[in-house]
Amino acid sequence: MKKITAIIKPFKLEDVREALSKVGVKGITVTEVKGFGRQKGHTELYRGAEYVIDFLPKVKLEAVVSADQLDPCLEAITNAARTGKIGDGKIFIENIDRVIRIRTGEENEEAL
Repeated sequence: MKKITAIIKPFKLEDVREALSKVGVKGITVTEVKGFGRQKGHTELYRGAEYVIDFLPKVKLEAVVSADQLDPCLEAITNAARTGKIGDGKIFIENIDRVIRIRTGEENEEAL
């Protein structure tokens, strides 16, 4: 099993959710986060004063999938989240050793 963590632009969340549903992902966890990468924030003007926004709003999406679902999921996220502009985000993949569904006690693939 693999855990996919994707950091994407907030307005792309619905597109990514739909793309993951089409490839069979049954559940995701979404968190609103802030961060910066190579873009290093940006400058805005507010009431005549200029100020720097260091941390940009992003969405962190997490899903645990079977190993055979990994590549279709990565392709779905990449295609749905890409704008071609700086700040599109990143995807991280981790190994998951064990999953337990609390309600039923099911484990691993059955728990997904």
